[in-house]
Amino acid sequence: IHPIKILPSGLFKEQDPAATMTQPRPDEFKPPQECPVFEPSWEEFADPFAYINKIRPIAEKTGICKVRPPPDWQPPFACDVDRLHFTPRIQRLNELEAQTRVKLNFLDQIAKFWELQGCSLKIPHVERKILDLYQLNKNVADEGGFDIVCRDRRWTAIALKMGFAPGKAVGSHLRSHYERLLYPYNLFQSGANLLEPTLPVDTSDKECKPPDLTERQHFVEPTKSCCNSAHRAKRMRAESGCVKTEPGTEPCENNRPNLRRRMGSFVVDLYMCLVCGSGSDEDRLLLCDGCDASYHTFCLIPPLHDIPKGDWRCPKCLAQECSKPQEAFGFEQAYRDYSLRAFGEMADSFKSDYFNMPVHMVPTELVEKEFWRLVSTIEEDVTVEYGADIASKEFGSGFPIKNGRFKVSEKDEKYLKCGWNLNNMAMMDPSVLTHVTADICGMTLPWLYVGMCFSSFCWHIEDHWSYSINYLHWGEPKTWYGAPGFAAEQLEAVMKKLAPELFQIQPDLLHQLVTIMNPNTLMSYGVPIYRTNQCAGEFVITFPRAYHSGFNQGFNFAEAVNFCTVDWMALGRQCVDHYRLLHRYCVFSHDEMICQMASKANSLDVVLASAVQKDMKDMVREEQDLRDKVRKMGVLRCEQAEYDLLQDDERQCAKCRTTCFLSAITCPCSPGQLVCLHHIQDLCSCPLTNYTLNYRFTLDDLYPMMNVVKQRAETYDEWASRVTETLEAKLDKKKSLSVFRSLINESESKMFPDNDLLRQLRLVTQDAEKCFSVAQQLLNGKRQTRYRCGGGKTQSQLTVQELRSFVRQLYNIPCSLPQAPKLKDLLNCIEDFQQHSEKVLMDEATSTAVIQSLLDVSFDFDVELPELPILRERLEQARWLEGVQQTSAQPATLTLETMRRLIDQGVGLTPHPSVEKGMAHLQELLTVSEHWEEKTSILLKARPPPSIEVLSEAAEKVVGIPAYLPNCLMLKDSISRAREWLQEAEAFQDGESIPLFDKLSDMVLRGQAIPVQLDPLKHLEFLVTELQAWKESAAKTFLMKNSHFTLLEVLCPRFEVRAGSPKRKSKKAKDCSKKKMVKLDCLSDVEKALLETKDTTSALATLGEVRLREMWALSSLRAANESKLLPTADCMDLKVCVCQNPPMGAMLQCELCRDAFHSVCVRAPSDSRSTQAWLCPDCRRSEKPSLDKVLPLLASLQRIQVRLPEGDALHYLVERTVSWQQRARQVSASCGLPDLEESFRTSPSPVGKVSHTPSLKCKWNRTSHDQMVFYTEQRCIPLQGLSVELEELMVEGLLLQVSLPEITQLYHVLLNGLGTHHTHGRTSQQEDDPSDCDKRKQCNSQGRKKKAKRRLEREALETERRDKAKKLQNKRQKMNKEKNLERRAASTSSSPRSDFSHSDDSEEEMAMCPAEGCQQPEGDEVDWVQCDGSCNQWFHQVCVGVTAELAEKEDYVCVGCTISDGR
Repeated sequence: IHPIKILPSGLFKEQDPAATMTQPRPDEFKPPQECPVFEPSWEEFADPFAYINKIRPIAEKTGICKVRPPPDWQPPFACDVDRLHFTPRIQRLNELEAQTRVKLNFLDQIAKFWELQGCSLKIPHVERKILDLYQLNKNVADEGGFDIVCRDRRWTAIALKMGFAPGKAVGSHLRSHYERLLYPYNLFQSGANLLEPTLPVDTSDKECKPPDLTERQHFVEPTKSCCNSAHRAKRMRAESGCVKTEPGTEPCENNRPNLRRRMGSFVVDLYMCLVCGSGSDEDRLLLCDGCDASYHTFCLIPPLHDIPKGDWRCPKCLAQECSKPQEAFGFEQAYRDYSLRAFGEMADSFKSDYFNMPVHMVPTELVEKEFWRLVSTIEEDVTVEYGADIASKEFGSGFPIKNGRFKVSEKDEKYLKCGWNLNNMAMMDPSVLTHVTADICGMTLPWLYVGMCFSSFCWHIEDHWSYSINYLHWGEPKTWYGAPGFAAEQLEAVMKKLAPELFQIQPDLLHQLVTIMNPNTLMSYGVPIYRTNQCAGEFVITFPRAYHSGFNQGFNFAEAVNFCTVDWMALGRQCVDHYRLLHRYCVFSHDEMICQMASKANSLDVVLASAVQKDMKDMVREEQDLRDKVRKMGVLRCEQAEYDLLQDDERQCAKCRTTCFLSAITCPCSPGQLVCLHHIQDLCSCPLTNYTLNYRFTLDDLYPMMNVVKQRAETYDEWASRVTETLEAKLDKKKSLSVFRSLINESESKMFPDNDLLRQLRLVTQDAEKCFSVAQQLLNGKRQTRYRCGGGKTQSQLTVQELRSFVRQLYNIPCSLPQAPKLKDLLNCIEDFQQHSEKVLMDEATSTAVIQSLLDVSFDFDVELPELPILRERLEQARWLEGVQQTSAQPATLTLETMRRLIDQGVGLTPHPSVEKGMAHLQELLTVSEHWEEKTSILLKARPPPSIEVLSEAAEKVVGIPAYLPNCLMLKDSISRAREWLQEAEAFQDGESIPLFDKLSDMVLRGQAIPVQLDPLKHLEFLVTELQAWKESAAKTFLMKNSHFTLLEVLCPRFEVRAGSPKRKSKKAKDCSKKKMVKLDCLSDVEKALLETKDTTSALATLGEVRLREMWALSSLRAANESKLLPTADCMDLKVCVCQNPPMGAMLQCELCRDAFHSVCVRAPSDSRSTQAWLCPDCRRSEKPSLDKVLPLLASLQRIQVRLPEGDALHYLVERTVSWQQRARQVSASCGLPDLEESFRTSPSPVGKVSHTPSLKCKWNRTSHDQMVFYTEQRCIPLQGLSVELEELMVEGLLLQVSLPEITQLYHVLLNGLGTHHTHGRTSQQEDDPSDCDKRKQCNSQGRKKKAKRRLEREALETERRDKAKKLQNKRQKMNKEKNLERRAASTSSSPRSDFSHSDDSEEEMAMCPAEGCQQPEGDEVDWVQCDGSCNQWFHQVCVGVTAELAEKEDYVCVGCTISDGR
């Protein structure tokens, strides 16, 4: 459904709603004032009728109001959605508005008028707007008619009145359109076109012509025109595209569809014009399609310039057609039956398509303006549907009901009995409708309403002028407009004035709910209108005779019902009289309801009984008058009738349609028809004596019923008189507060109504209780929330004037309170306090104690005293002055922030001379302090920093400022630190000892942090730079690429060795170490020890201690690593190399730590064999530069004259290197070694000796693994037969981080063996004498064994390192090393142990078991044990009966050793 625009061509075109809504319109809708919105508390919400009665004085002034329930009140939706099917009403929006419907009706009449004359109506455009033909016709009629407007030339004024801009000749266009379209219609309406026919003309005389034929032909010939009709014919011919021609056809002289087409011929003589009586001019002779009468086109008024192409009616038939009465306007029912879901989909689709946005995003203001624009325009035709007045009895209410289809959960059972449930509200006891016996849909039974966007409910008042309540269950809002009940007649008068045509057709138009009028229009005529938007979960209540209307913002579901309260009773009877005048039927009989209540008088509420008694009194009086009148008119026959047993439509008055109950008039001639006593004359034409008066009760029956109600009401009246007397009591006759409370309690016990009298009693009682409470609090001096004399709650105390008024109020209220005399005495005390305070404030030298005492007295008066603020101000001033004096007395605490705070506090004080004086002093001090703070800050931040003399001069000037100045103190501190630093620098330059680098760096950093110009600082910074450059040069010389070692770590002896950590020491050794040596366990300890030394000598001594630790730890490490390679060890249990895996394949052995490494792990593919000893990654710590490169580094450091740990370490390294050189030469000479340099030149390359084949293959016997084989790729120095002195010399040479040729020479000498050098000259003799050779071998073997034992003993006695290593291993491993060395030394004197070049024969020799009866085990069962006696031979464990566990834990001594040892 889209807005439709009527075009001049008669077609329809869709409009763009967005473009229409955005166009600026001067008559845009202006929303009326909002109606009141109430939000009751849970206590108020409990009784709906009491709450509605409470808000009625406010809400009935606006006619409608909105009530928001408490947030937690959310009833479940109980309607059976699946069963709910309904047929909505069709609403065309521009037919709803009264004035727009009048225009449309007018256009329909115009269109019908021209259609009956064979033409189609095309509405013209003027100034790009569709011409409002209705307004044009009305304005011309108001001005006196077409002729007068033309005569007085008022067309321009009419154009201005219609809103056209002046000066565009619009008036002439309006005249032309009026003359073409409206003037013929107005002539028809006035009857001027109904011409009297002339006498028949004798057609036998063909020469004779009608006397006026020539004049009538002037309509065709414009040049001979001489009358108004001719002028109109001329204008019609001159108008191109006349509105009365059919579109799509062209005029043709031979085209005559209306000329006697029913006769089948064109014989003119058979038809004559009924106007002129002539049959001539057959081309202009028209035949009526209704009565077949003939008329000349130029004889018609106004004349036709052409023959109509469609059906044509003559003036008489036209008058008959147009005089038919119009049908009453009403809504059509839609052709489709909707379910709730289908209707919602249609509604949402319509709204989203219309506004081109999601439904929830359309603003309510936009929908409201668009609705009133659509209902007021005839150009756009928007049609919507409204599911209204759906009976809840058939499909179920939206609220849950007892025994309904909807199963209510336990938590929602409270809604079944809730008063706000619309199924309960109409029939609750306070509602008068409970006494209506019949169920009335829409009144006592709720109706359901399913709305969509723009669907509306028109202006109306509820049946019988009752209340109504509407609840929106869910959906989009519903917009309401309402007028108060007192403006109902005013609203009706305005609508009748603006649309009288509608009320002529339907006098009860406003009761049909089909007409709406713009609230802005009603407001312009003085009708008060209010609006509201009802959202889901909110109630809207309309009050008696309050007109209301509205529309829906979108798809929603609402429910409504009527109810009536006691105050409605009088309006209900007035409404019945109003219905009688309008001849409108009643929904129920008001008299029957009153009698029904009177029959239950004893159970009625007293207020309701009083209202019923008053209403019944009027009813009985009127009924008595009417019966007396009927009796006097001659109706004497009477019969009793049970009208309450008849249906309402069976007892309606035939004239006014009022439902009769007390009486009615019938006549035998009209069975089943009756009239009320007001319309006895309208029954029939029979004589009145034939009529029968039918009555329900006799008057004798009515009076007792009324008296019973009266007695019930008198109880309330008596109470009301006592309340009135109590409220009006004066002076000594006033009652106590307890009397007022007893009257209220009586009203609650007897359930008296909550009317104005009771509310006044409660209000007076509440005021009296408040006054009692306030008076008691004032007398007790309690500081709590007070109430002013007017009763309004405020957080402030009473003023003195209010206290006076309050005291007067205590004497004026109609209740006697005992606190009134006491409060009067309190008022006198307060007045005395005010007088004393005034004297104190006049004295300028008032002390703080006096002011504080007055303030303490004021605490007893719980009254707002005007003197208290002034006293507090004076007290603050005095305290501020004391604070200034205290801070000035202590300059050390007087900071800039304190001065600023005091000044800020002083600024906030009330001006006073003493305050201003203190402020001036503080401001002056603050200015001086800020000046010097800023100046000292500039001096401290100056670059380059100023000299110490400049700073000292500034510091002397700030000495006298009595304040705490941080920058000035910082200046003094900087001067003090600068002087100390200069003294330290002077001592540094003049000192005898060489300073440490760390102290120098620290001194430079401290000097840089002092904002003073220090002359020695640049020299010291230069020294630091030189030292850093020296460290970089030393690191570049010593450190390898990507090395993880630091320079100090490389230059110092190794303090951390993997297997030689202090943990391996014995407890005794640890204790000795703690007593004699400083802790030197890590690099930081060494560095700290070096820094703590006083001179280089002490540092060298410390490094000497580290060297001793290095040698000891390395000796232990070598012994532990050497034991790994014994042939009795289990290969797969060993963890060697950096990868910590068993030995396998090609292996390398470090000359320094004697540990084994996989070749693939430690040697890159590009590595080549070198003449140098191979060291593992842990032992090779530096590049080992030559001594020639190291000595210049040490010399350059000594020139700088600054000590640093790296320098001391380098110094020690050089001394250690030189010392080693000397020792090496001495050892070479003492041991008979050849000259090292000569030996280095003549010794063969060791590379050739290990060039291709592996030097050692070791097969291990295991119980759970296959035999594994590994070999070493390079030769190592053999340790068997090597003296401790040579071994230590070689080890220390390898430890040096400086390369010396002596180290390489010694390495090659020891690698090739000492024997080659000692016996080189005697080789030929040894070859010739094999016996001597054997003896020599035996001697050498024994000598080497003894030498090895002596060396082990010496090592154990000196360092105990080898014994410590043996103790940490198991029994077998402890002895394996020493005994294996002795055995190998005895058996193979010609091959050193470390040579690893054994033949297969020697291996077999070693594998022989000396046990008698050797079992020669093979495979995994071969386990060996060594004798711990003197023979040191190896035996199979199986052969000697020793288990593997016993061999591990106990010593084994063979049989031979046991016997020899026994001897």
